[in-house]
Amino acid sequence: MKKFFAAVVLSLSLFKASADEGMWLPMLLGEQVYADMVKRGLKLTKEQLYSINKASIKDAIISFNGFCTGEIVSSQGLIFTNHHCGYGAITAASSVEHNYLRDGFYAYNKEQEIASGLYVLFLDKITDVTAEVEAAVKGLSWSERLAKLPEVTKAITDKVIDKENGLEGRVYSMFKGNQFLLYTFKRYRDVRLVAAPPESVGKYGGDTDNWEWPRHTGDFSVFRVYAAKDGKPAEYSTENVPLTPKHFLPVSIKGFKDGDYAMIYGYPGSTNRYETNYGIKLKNDIENPSLVALRDMRLKYMHEQMVKDPAVKLKLADNYATVANYWKFFDGETKQLLKFKTQQQKEAFEKQFTDWAKGKPEYQYLMSDYAKNYAAWTPYSKMRQYINEGVLGSPLAAFAATLIPLEDKLMKASTPTADLKKALDAATAARKAYLQAADLVSDEKIMATAAMMYYNDIDKNQHPVSFYESMKANFGSLKEEGTFKNWSKAVFSGTMFLDDAKWNAFVAKPEAVKLQEDGAFAFGAGFLKNYTGKYASLYNTFMSKNAELGKAYMKGIMEMNPAAVKKMYPDANSSMRVSYGNIKSYRPRDAVFYDYVCTAKGILEKYKPGDYEFDLPAKQVALLQKRDFGQYIDKAKNDLVVSFITTNDITGGNSGSPVIDANGNLLGLAFDGNYEALSHKIAFDKDLNRTICVDVRYVLWCIDKLGGASNIIKELKLVK
Repeated sequence: MKKFFAAVVLSLSLFKASADEGMWLPMLLGEQVYADMVKRGLKLTKEQLYSINKASIKDAIISFNGFCTGEIVSSQGLIFTNHHCGYGAITAASSVEHNYLRDGFYAYNKEQEIASGLYVLFLDKITDVTAEVEAAVKGLSWSERLAKLPEVTKAITDKVIDKENGLEGRVYSMFKGNQFLLYTFKRYRDVRLVAAPPESVGKYGGDTDNWEWPRHTGDFSVFRVYAAKDGKPAEYSTENVPLTPKHFLPVSIKGFKDGDYAMIYGYPGSTNRYETNYGIKLKNDIENPSLVALRDMRLKYMHEQMVKDPAVKLKLADNYATVANYWKFFDGETKQLLKFKTQQQKEAFEKQFTDWAKGKPEYQYLMSDYAKNYAAWTPYSKMRQYINEGVLGSPLAAFAATLIPLEDKLMKASTPTADLKKALDAATAARKAYLQAADLVSDEKIMATAAMMYYNDIDKNQHPVSFYESMKANFGSLKEEGTFKNWSKAVFSGTMFLDDAKWNAFVAKPEAVKLQEDGAFAFGAGFLKNYTGKYASLYNTFMSKNAELGKAYMKGIMEMNPAAVKKMYPDANSSMRVSYGNIKSYRPRDAVFYDYVCTAKGILEKYKPGDYEFDLPAKQVALLQKRDFGQYIDKAKNDLVVSFITTNDITGGNSGSPVIDANGNLLGLAFDGNYEALSHKIAFDKDLNRTICVDVRYVLWCIDKLGGASNIIKELKLVK
């Protein structure tokens, strides 16, 4: 019995935070976690980390437009975040004549700052509402519970809504539905672009260096949040003034050394650290390889056109960056999961869990139920990926699919004229937006290849009825690539979505049959309807059952060893978290050592004039060659430090997160993870995991020396 218990405790290390693992709730750090932070070097009190009644670090951390993190760094609402977080706003502000994406942008006074259309959220407080939620769903079946939860959480968030003061709430499910926390936020809607380096700096290294260390990317952009004169949130107005924040981060240019304490606040998007072996197998065997192959195809065709024409590059830049980022991530994730035998580790733990669960009705059949649930869905998993990443990876097909609701209205004789007009007006506006962003040359190739890959790789029983038969009858053998190319060419030349005259004629006399006969609609909408009509319910059942099993499994894990709960943390779910660790070098493999910083010397070593990924502005090359580093030089390295690595636990959503020293000063901005630990959404590697951060001294050097925006530097509280 003692031997078995020891094995259970040992295997619980799969789920209990160890070393630097953990994305902790700032309100619920616990004495054990806080004591460990102090032991590692933290000099701040708990109240300085998180407080409702007093200004604290959490008041300087913002959710940046819902998908990144940013930090307030001045008394005038100045924001630092990543370049890739501001990428869409920088692109939107750019034109061929004023290409801020290519050339960079610096506002030398507040009048030059550019409205972005972005928003930021400040966390006001966190409240545990578990008891309230559970009381409202007590006694309900799982399906009834799922149906009821949105109503319950809405009633909770409705209580905190205060439109005048910008307050809103969101209830987050923690530990797979075993705990519920209400986050109250204040939303500010006037956010303006202040500075951004040239893309050759902000994306230096491109896809080649993405997720890699060493790294020399100046991944930063600067914004400012504005408010009404009374400090309340307001829509954009020239009458608004810079926000005076509760707290802002001092900026350290003192430098640091290997081993120094580092803390990261932010809004990490999602992890699944409590995943089962069945989920990992599905990911490794089907989901990730399919996604990688389809995105690889899309990137190839977009890149071909982007390198030929600056206007096309500007048009496709944001979409290309989004597709490319996780193309490489999911490829690396699978490789690391296989390398570390994560599935086998999960299997071993699940066997021990099942042994422990014998005689406990709530838990004893969990693993067999998981197996049945995955067996029921797995045959359709690849097809779903091919719809999302292949068919709808064609912008034309994706636009066409959005017209399914219009088709429904056209097919109903009872549709009011006003409703139909509203739908047609919306479709016309959506078409205009699509055409502004479209690159037809790359899209035609994407559509042809996506259709061919679906035909070759997906079970014929899951094909839309008669679609490929019709293609064969009109364009030739489905064994020939040329058949798909000719079909796609015909779709693009014939669709009314690309022809103003045809579209206007359709709007003037809208008929469902005209829409249905359009080649682009037949493809995009046809494949999507095939999925939603036959398979979406299977996916929904799969996900619902997985959630039900996950809640019970999580509860069971905690019951196996209650003492371990104090060092467990909930999966990331876009709620504010804090992680801690150290700045630290590492050895990724035998005979290889990676230092904890990269310097300007490395920028020049990688520099290739005219290269798509490793070119640099001439001014920057000259400044670096002259070693004009000013006050930003690192005395220990006798160079300008560009980036550094820490052992902190982060994931997507932490982009732009502040890296904070033991005294609460800003050291840099987190922007990436390392390739050797890309399994981090599923499993944290205590030895190899590293967070890649741009050094704030390089950020300031770019603003000051490269951009000449000393006005921004003067706003900051520099710690020397």
